[in-house]
Amino acid sequence: MTESAAAAAAVPPRFDGLKAVFINATLKRSPEPSNTEGLVRLSGRIMQEHGVVVDVVRAVDHDIATGLWPDMTEHGEDVDDWPALFGKVLAADILVLAGPIWLGDNSSVMKRVIERLYGCSGSLNDAGQYAYYGRVAGCVITGNEDGVKHCAMNVLYSLQHLGFTVPPQADAGWIGPVGPGPSHLDPGSGGPENDFTNRNTTFMTYNLMHLAAMLRAAGGIPAYGNRRSEWDAGCAPDQVNPEHR
Repeated sequence: MTESAAAAAAVPPRFDGLKAVFINATLKRSPEPSNTEGLVRLSGRIMQEHGVVVDVVRAVDHDIATGLWPDMTEHGEDVDDWPALFGKVLAADILVLAGPIWLGDNSSVMKRVIERLYGCSGSLNDAGQYAYYGRVAGCVITGNEDGVKHCAMNVLYSLQHLGFTVPPQADAGWIGPVGPGPSHLDPGSGGPENDFTNRNTTFMTYNLMHLAAMLRAAGGIPAYGNRRSEWDAGCAPDQVNPEHR
């Protein structure tokens, strides 16, 4: 590395203007302590120290209806808090889904959040792309049973499929002894001091900020070849849309 490159690398970057939203899919309602929130706080603190505006939402505190429409009150539900939460997602450059492991899988709350994200994924941005294009996403998983990587695979696959951009090392997790045992924030668990977990959470956080800043500077994902509006109009580049033959 050259001397100038080394000097530049030593300067902590700023990410002023970026916004991040963490959705905690714990089953515990506020103010009950959430072990997942331990990793949310670690990642969020790093972001805030570098100028990112951070919003944390505990999904279970909100009445999120079951369904795949953007607003389920238009489809028979009396209450649906999802439209307001979806507005927070669209206002953010970074989305981090955080949740616990139950029976080796993501929580029911996490699944509902992903379902509702999916239900809104067909809307388009100003460039005619799907709504989540130009935003980055990652996840953190906690538990005292096996399944961190399984849960992360499911979450990250879902997010990239919906249009989010996933950077390298976009997941982090903590897992205690398999079976009954201490959770992440329990006294003596070793969770907050775990070097592997703290390293992965830190790397994930910086990678999310770096990629979000790159996308913002570039004006998002280039729109050539991925506009739903062009495809529907029968003018997609380089291929024939079977619906308009």
